Amino acid sequence: MIRYALACESGHEFEGWFSASADFDDQAARGQLTCPVCDSRGVRKQIMAPALSGTTKHQPAENAIARRAMMMEAMSRVRNHVKNNFDYVGDRFAAEARAIHDGQSEERGIYGEATPTEVKSLVADGVPVAPLPPEPPKKTEIN
Repeated sequence: MIRYALACESGHEFEGWFSASADFDDQAARGQLTCPVCDSRGVRKQIMAPALSGTTKHQPAENAIARRAMMMEAMSRVRNHVKNNFDYVGDRFAAEARAIHDGQSEERGIYGEATPTEVKSLVADGVPVAPLPPEPPKKTEIN
């Protein structure tokens, strides 16, 4: 696997993993690469230093803050997409997810609440579930 540092035309930085060096060029040519923050298809490779064994890689504090902000923005977009496009079923989530999986209810995206025990049971039975990213903290709640 090859890891490339990538950036979009808006300046968002992220990583991409490819099986071979030609895979980036192929996927970019087919329009399959998008920025995880803004969905821009203007993705390019950044200049990278080769990873050398025995060296320690230190990220500047600003870079870590920017990466955290990008991740929070991406999680917020996922959460908003689910809330705007999926049906909220409240505490009936486990029962409704199982009914959809078993073909007893209409196929659709849902979200709601489930106990850890209910989630473990759904996963054990092959029902596809994933946690919804948490609400981002309000600026007034951040130190």
